[in-house]
Amino acid sequence: MSFGASAPHVTSNPATHRCVGSPDPDPPQALATLTTPVSDRHRLSLGPIATPDRLLLGPGPSNAHPTVLQALARTPIGHLDPLYVELMGEVQELLRYVWQTDNRLTIPMSGTGSAAMEATLANTIVPGDKVLVAQKGYFGLRQADMASRYGAKVVTIDCPWGEAFSLDQIEHALATHRPAILAMVHAETSTGVCQPMDGIGDLCRQYDCLLLLDTVTSLGAVPLYLDEWKVDLAYSCSQKGLSCPPGLGPFTMGPRAEAKMMGRQDKVPNWYLDVTLLNQYWGSDRVYHHTAPVNMTYGLREALRLLAEEGLEARWQRHQSNAAKLWAGLDELGLECMVPVEFRLPTLTSVKVPDGIDAKAFQLHLLREHNIEIGVGLGVLAGKIWRIGIMGANSYAEKVDRLLAVLAESLAKGVGRK
Repeated sequence: MSFGASAPHVTSNPATHRCVGSPDPDPPQALATLTTPVSDRHRLSLGPIATPDRLLLGPGPSNAHPTVLQALARTPIGHLDPLYVELMGEVQELLRYVWQTDNRLTIPMSGTGSAAMEATLANTIVPGDKVLVAQKGYFGLRQADMASRYGAKVVTIDCPWGEAFSLDQIEHALATHRPAILAMVHAETSTGVCQPMDGIGDLCRQYDCLLLLDTVTSLGAVPLYLDEWKVDLAYSCSQKGLSCPPGLGPFTMGPRAEAKMMGRQDKVPNWYLDVTLLNQYWGSDRVYHHTAPVNMTYGLREALRLLAEEGLEARWQRHQSNAAKLWAGLDELGLECMVPVEFRLPTLTSVKVPDGIDAKAFQLHLLREHNIEIGVGLGVLAGKIWRIGIMGANSYAEKVDRLLAVLAESLAKGVGRK
């Protein structure tokens, strides 16, 4: 370069000891000699993934709607992209519609329904709080377990699996124990019981405790009126009545629960599920908390859009009608439902296994020979019941007819006979 020519500005780059703006050297053609050879001990040679086309009629997940699956396959955008922020707001508003609530803090947790369950407890329990858990199945046991891990003094009331609590039982327990939180399950997935909610919220206000409700197997399929019922905290999942794959856990917190959370003197003892932090991301500030599962949010948004197009009343009626069709068909086959009809969930039916039949062997036959999944019993009901889920995109007459035909054929052949 001559002194008379204008020279470009260059700076030294200490990382490479060459000038920025100078031509790149030839790229390396191979890695430098490795001092430790790469182990292939865990290396697999696999073909593209292939999964069967199963009809999922168990306790969950249910089959996702095809439109939802198409949304999941769309190209991701950034989790702070203005378009994604707009989508977040749509999801929040539609969740309020499905739950029939005006709660400000209504969001999908990045995790399954169990994450949303834990979020309700982690954010509101202060060590030493008394938490009353109304246990009528497996998931009441889980509420009690989670609450104890956050330092709560857990007390329980129990009713036999397959039954629901009376209002008198709830009031007696509240008066006796004076808890800070009453936790209960609206739709008990392990038994198929739907808990009547009339009057329970009023009792919780009378005894100055929060009402926490599990709506995992009812959201989007069974009537829910959170504000009318005076529910302070609720959670659900994406993979049942909403017709979306598992991966997001709808969560909502009312003003009374929010006040308790904001009044605590310590930090919420779970960083990932801390709603005081998540509120800054899902609220107007849009402060980064974690990388949101963008494509799962696409799917949930579409699932909720489809529900809103159908309308809640029509969705609830569709599930009730197809459940009634299932119950009538089971009766014709000589199969007995475990739960009395007045407490029976339209989304999940528990069927008594006939004497002499191996519940698990029968279930596996349906899966392997007919590509139909049903569930078996949990806990004290293991081996005693089958659990049949007619939810979301599977709650249609033709799906019920297909299952009933397979059940009739399999029973006639003596499948699962011991």
